[in-house]
Amino acid sequence: MRAGRLRHWITIQNPEKTRNQVGETVTTWTELATVPAAVEPVSSKEQFAAKQFLPEITHRIKLRYLSGVSHKSRIVFNGRIFELDPPRNPDERNRELEIMARETPE
Repeated sequence: MRAGRLRHWITIQNPEKTRNQVGETVTTWTELATVPAAVEPVSSKEQFAAKQFLPEITHRIKLRYLSGVSHKSRIVFNGRIFELDPPRNPDERNRELEIMARETPE
């Protein structure tokens, strides 16, 4: 992976279940890491070329391999929050992750 393509800084967060003062279970987000990444919008042409219409997939995010990233994680980029599909580890070589993500309206 070429370092020059990783020009965006993202924060990866994992959910953590805790209890509030009343005893209800609440989800809080803990930071796993802040890392450089390539954040690319996915065009509708690419979605159509895959012979499926996925309006919720809005970005492709590539980063160096990092353990602990899963479909339960989320990414914060420039104040925007992205939900993740399961990360793809190309060739299972633990060198990079490719993640398809959708921006949430939070």
